[in-house]
Amino acid sequence: MSRRTEIYLLAGLLVVLAVSAYYSFGSHMPSLQGGGIPAVEAKFQPLDVQEPELRLDLLKKLQKLEYSGSHRNIFVAAPPPPPTPVKAAEAAAPFVGPKLPPPPPPPQVPGEFFGYATQPKNGRRVGFFTSGDDVLVVSEGGTFLSRFRLVHIGNDSADVEEISSGRHVQVPMVQPPDMTSN
Repeated sequence: MSRRTEIYLLAGLLVVLAVSAYYSFGSHMPSLQGGGIPAVEAKFQPLDVQEPELRLDLLKKLQKLEYSGSHRNIFVAAPPPPPTPVKAAEAAAPFVGPKLPPPPPPPQVPGEFFGYATQPKNGRRVGFFTSGDDVLVVSEGGTFLSRFRLVHIGNDSADVEEISSGRHVQVPMVQPPDMTSN
């Protein structure tokens, strides 16, 4: 860069500095009137208040009001009072009508769930059940003993559905009996 170009560049920067200083400090500064009050504050008009004193009677009415909500009063530092106990007569209303029969017991699976494996091809689980001396290999969604469907195999139990009634039961995983001791 030549010396002449550097001087023109310096002169241009000084002009930009002067213009920005003028706009930031000169023209937008509120003009001071007599007494050192800016012109913006000289236009202030106070509100026309008829009664500028504090209304103590309204404050006393507000202080007499009690908080009646069911939640904790956030204006009181003390812990909330304990809930009122419900009377036994109100809690146990007399039952009217016929009594419903008890629900049926969960179905009994005539076998034991003793393990599972995951198929490497599709990732589906296969459960192993024993029924007497028979070992049953059942995949999820499959039926066994012609009455039960294996719905889901968990890590420590199997969800089995009785097909005829649609009732579910969780069959826990058990340790299989030792067959090699015979």
